[in-house]
Amino acid sequence: MIRLQTIGAYTLYQTKKSHTKMLKMGKGTYAWVDFENIGEILVDSRGDYTAECTLSDGEYRIYDIDEEPNLNDNTHLELQVGRNKWQGYLLLTGLPTKDRQRTRMIPTNEIITDNPLFKEKVEVVEDMANVE
Repeated sequence: MIRLQTIGAYTLYQTKKSHTKMLKMGKGTYAWVDFENIGEILVDSRGDYTAECTLSDGEYRIYDIDEEPNLNDNTHLELQVGRNKWQGYLLLTGLPTKDRQRTRMIPTNEIITDNPLFKEKVEVVEDMANVE
């Protein structure tokens, strides 16, 4: 099952002071940190940051996958990186929250958005209250 949980706009920027990459999605802001020997991690951030430069912006989508052939059973984050181009990430424990402040993210070639293999299988959250 493929469930589309959230659609919204994102901005990936670099901070002025610490040159940290920050990902702003809807109401959430996350530090995007690349640790040597661990990989990329999103960390919940509550601070107010000044952008030095925008690295990327566009639309994002979050999918929950359960027992779908050809896809990993994880939360999938897809960021639009160009016209009809998407980059996928597996979020092993979902998005960071107050209680679980960080999550590992793994780049993937498993793209759901605009993929004809999955078009008929995507189930949209009923109320789409999660459209940001």
